[in-house]
Amino acid sequence: MINANKTFDSLLVLQCQSGDKKAVGILVKRWHGRLCAQANWYVRNKEISKDIVQDSWNIILMKIYNLKDTSSFGSWALSIVTRKSIDWLRKNKKEQEILNSFIKNSDTAVIPEETENEESNKKMLLKKAIKTLPVDQQMVLRLFYVEEYKGKEIAKILVISEGTVKSRLFTAREKLKLILKNINNG
Repeated sequence: MINANKTFDSLLVLQCQSGDKKAVGILVKRWHGRLCAQANWYVRNKEISKDIVQDSWNIILMKIYNLKDTSSFGSWALSIVTRKSIDWLRKNKKEQEILNSFIKNSDTAVIPEETENEESNKKMLLKKAIKTLPVDQQMVLRLFYVEEYKGKEIAKILVISEGTVKSRLFTAREKLKLILKNINNG
């Protein structure tokens, strides 16, 4: 299914490159939500993430004519959104620190004391454990397991080496094992 989506995106990119306005609309429709989710994951604010994605679309549509490997559209677009999100975070660091502390405090208040079934309890524990990891490890885990990108694609998106991706994945998994083991034994 992933390959079929990549192929379809690749065809849309080729049509965009030849000036097809309908293809641009379809591509935007297919990717806008995912790009917003990517930006929101960084900045933790839906309105700001929409602005970041809008700016990113301007860049994407301006530079799409230069994209040689049309099948890599997804990772290419995500890397643009990621860079724009990181740029926004750098520019608004103090504001973001205040927002993050607010989010942390509100997250703990919302967690129910008892869950109805064991599966949702495990998911909740895993999510809490992931939130304790450094952001760079959280990013790699999210791109690998949730977005289902390969190491090479993650390296392009985050502008790091493939070895760094593998290292962060390994370290994050080991830390999660330890955290979850301590929770189960505690």
